[in-house]
Amino acid sequence: MQPECSSIADLMLQMASSIEDTARAMNQGNAGRFLNEILDAKRIYLAGAGRSGLVARAFAQRLMHLGFESYVIGETITPAFGPGDVLVAFSGSGETRSVVDACETAREIGGKICLITSTPDSHIGRMADCIVEIGNNRLKDTDIPSDFEIRQLTGQYRSVSSSFAPLGTLFETAALVFSDAIISALMEVKHCTIEELKGRLANVQ
Repeated sequence: MQPECSSIADLMLQMASSIEDTARAMNQGNAGRFLNEILDAKRIYLAGAGRSGLVARAFAQRLMHLGFESYVIGETITPAFGPGDVLVAFSGSGETRSVVDACETAREIGGKICLITSTPDSHIGRMADCIVEIGNNRLKDTDIPSDFEIRQLTGQYRSVSSSFAPLGTLFETAALVFSDAIISALMEVKHCTIEELKGRLANVQ
């Protein structure tokens, strides 16, 4: 006997509605500043942990498809960061230790930091040149560590709400939608064609 649960379609629609609310509440000026930071960057580095790290990787791949020089922090082929480069950090909490360390190094070197987060008042937020806030602060439970690595080791997670979208799903999904929207905006600004993008897709796999 199957356990009772909400309709899968209804849950998808509830999440889609939350994404719509998040988009309408987002500061458009900050989003525009983030777009300009990407356009002005010499090179673009992406950082994130866990599922946020997967969003960062997806964004790095799409930037490459558009012809930007983009790299993921921690990869073996990632070159040295330098002045004129931009580090884009995806972190719902703004406190994940590995991402904080990367941002501190980038700041010391003289590069810029852009933060995509649900917690602008955070360690990374206080270092960032540009912040795009996505959603409300999801880390209200002070009994659970804000650091992703600690939560992963101890099995302690945080939810967007008690009823749906567990483990930070709302932030990560909204961040993915936001990054894809940035890619669409960059395509318009750079007048990129689908044919140009296809020419940069992986052909050896």
